[in-house]
Amino acid sequence: MADSDRSDRLSGKYFDAAIDLLRQVRDEEGDRIIAAGELIADTVVAGGRVFSFGAGHSSLPAQDTVYRAGGLALMNLLSVPGVVGVDVRPATLGSALERVDGLAAAVLDTSPLERGDVLVIISLSGRNSLPVEMAMNARALGIKVIGVTSVAYTEATTSRHASGSFLKDHCDIVVDSRIPVGDAELTLSGIDAPFAPASTVVTSAIMQAMVATAAGTLAERGIDPPLLRSGNVDGGHDWNARVISEYADRIFYRQ
Repeated sequence: MADSDRSDRLSGKYFDAAIDLLRQVRDEEGDRIIAAGELIADTVVAGGRVFSFGAGHSSLPAQDTVYRAGGLALMNLLSVPGVVGVDVRPATLGSALERVDGLAAAVLDTSPLERGDVLVIISLSGRNSLPVEMAMNARALGIKVIGVTSVAYTEATTSRHASGSFLKDHCDIVVDSRIPVGDAELTLSGIDAPFAPASTVVTSAIMQAMVATAAGTLAERGIDPPLLRSGNVDGGHDWNARVISEYADRIFYRQ
C-alpha cells in the first residue's frame, strides 16, 4: 500500500473514531450535559459567576469557552500558573504540579470564586491530586462543581490523591467523556504505541454543548443571554463592549 493511501485511510479512521465518540456522548450523556447547562443558566440568573478549569491538555476545552465568539461572556478561566496549557518550560512541570497536594486550596483561596458560583473542572483521568482537591475544596466553599472526565479511568487506574477518590466522586454533576484509557484511538502495525488522541475534540464539544444549553435555557426564561460576537464581523466589537460592560462585575478576563 502506498504511503499516501495509508495516510488517507488513517485520517478517515480518526474521523470515524471521533464521530463515534461524539455520538456516544450525545446519546448517553445528553441528560447530564443538559443538567450542566441548566445549572450554568441558574447561576447566571442568580447573579453568580462561572469558571472553568483544566490542567495540561485538559485546559484547552476550558480555554475554548472563554472570551469566545458565540459563547457566553460570563465564562471565566480559573488559571493555575504552570498548569494551564503546555507553554510552561519544561512541559513536564505541569504534569508534576497536578500531583502536588494543597495547591488547589491555595488557588481557590486567592481566586474570585464565591459561594453560589459554578466551577467546571476538566480532567481526563480525574486521578491527580489537583482536580480532586479542587472539586473537594470548591464544594466545601459552597461552589457547585461540574466534572468532565473519563469514568473508565476509575476502573483501570488508581487515584493519586490520598483519599483514593477521583474527580467524579466530588461533583454535583459528572459528564463522562467516554474517552478510552490512554486517549489514543488508532493502532498500526509497525508503530509500537497507540496514537491519535480524541479527548480535546470530544471534551470541547461537551463544553460547547453545555454553553449552548445555558444560552437556550436563559432565552426560554425571557433573559437575553450575554453572548459574544466575532470581532471580525461588522459591529462585533461594539456588541462585545456593551455585553462586557453590562456584566463587568462577573467577568475576570479583562482584569
